[in-house]
Amino acid sequence: MTQDVATPVGSDKQGGLLSRGLRYKRLPGLALAAAAVAAAWLIHAAVPVLPFLTVAVILGILSANLPGISTAVEGVMQPGLVLAAKRFMRLGIVLLGLKLSLIDVAALGWATLGIVVGIVLLTFVGTLLLGKALKLPGDQPLLLAAGFSICGASAIGAMSGVTKTDHRGTVVPIALVTLCGTLAIAVLPALKGPLGLDDVQFGHWVGAGVHDVGQVVATAQTAGATALAGALIIKLTRVLMLAPMVTGAALVQRYRSRAAASGTEKSNLKFPPLIPLFVAGFMAMIVLRTLGILPHAALEGAAIAQDLLLAAALFGLGASVQMRSLLHTSGRAIVAAMLSWGLIGVLAYVGVQLI
Repeated sequence: MTQDVATPVGSDKQGGLLSRGLRYKRLPGLALAAAAVAAAWLIHAAVPVLPFLTVAVILGILSANLPGISTAVEGVMQPGLVLAAKRFMRLGIVLLGLKLSLIDVAALGWATLGIVVGIVLLTFVGTLLLGKALKLPGDQPLLLAAGFSICGASAIGAMSGVTKTDHRGTVVPIALVTLCGTLAIAVLPALKGPLGLDDVQFGHWVGAGVHDVGQVVATAQTAGATALAGALIIKLTRVLMLAPMVTGAALVQRYRSRAAASGTEKSNLKFPPLIPLFVAGFMAMIVLRTLGILPHAALEGAAIAQDLLLAAALFGLGASVQMRSLLHTSGRAIVAAMLSWGLIGVLAYVGVQLI
């Protein structure tokens, strides 16, 4: 009598031990990310002009480049930091949808909405073409285009989820969009007077031309509450473009995958999802906010959670930035970023005049 082939005794236990071991390996990196988020929060509270998320990125970059700390970041801390960079980014993007109400967007009117959408599309296409003309590697042109045209690091994280870009491939685009958004905090207020912009126009210019929501707040608040209110509604209208732009990129990826597989065996071919799960979650949160069924306390709690998740994710991404290699290999990317920053600034100014 033959013995049936079965799962070896203890294999489930071994699998459980491996899974538990992986979770333990992530703990040091997650603990470091949590400590960095707390430090970034304190620095932002002490110096409000420095956006919370920007500080988190800077702390991540410092941790990857300071002697002593960098060795731990590249070693024992890495599994947890990678988890934070990928998973926390997507959760933060989902919660970002709760900041958007379609009623507020509709209140802008079709003309203003059309101008904002036009700025996003022209910046996206212009940056994509710049990146390709400068022969940037891999998905850098697409990621830079998403970051500069829509909503900074969050858009880069969303687009990389469609292109399946490794988190290390997002480091340069996120570093550059963060750099330009941080420079905007000082540069744009200095240009308000010379450009002859009143407070409302300045707020619209900032909302249409600055990348990250935190950077928009830090820049627009220099001109008062009126400028800040106008900047936020324009900025959040740009954020609304995240879902259709990412879905469009997914369609292109599916088409390319089908074309690459033509004439070959397709039965085992996996195509990227038409709408990534976290983007569907982002859209669902927009619907919830628009319906107005969530209490104010829930929205406030979600906003805090979103900031914490994105800060941990950006710290994890910043911890992948090796400044020496970045400076040596990213000259063309820096040129593309500066040209893109100038492009969206000009388009946003023209849009303000049209509004």
